[in-house]
Amino acid sequence: MVLTITEQDLDGITAVSVKGRIVVGEESSAFRKKMEGLLLADKKRIVLNVADVTYIDCAGVGALVACFNNARLHGATLKLANLGSRFREILQVTGLLTVFDTYDSEAVAIQSFATSRHNHA
Repeated sequence: MVLTITEQDLDGITAVSVKGRIVVGEESSAFRKKMEGLLLADKKRIVLNVADVTYIDCAGVGALVACFNNARLHGATLKLANLGSRFREILQVTGLLTVFDTYDSEAVAIQSFATSRHNHA
């Protein structure tokens, strides 16, 4: 299955939906390039909706971690939404579940930016 990545700007928050497999090769490379492109376009608040990710391998996890670190270097925040049980399990086993801000839905992840912005004001 081909990896499809779509983005939508919602009031200064970039919602990125990923569909397919994030695996070694073209898929993880395309994912990484897409995320780098958002950061270079100065997107600072990104929600990554992984509801339709059907599989992620170690290369995909590596790409996800690289994107998270790259976001931090650019002063951006990356949040994950709609983790399926398998995706959550992989992050749990690798010890990465506590590294990422994860949310049950894209809407809640988007709302968390507004909440955190008010808390830091």
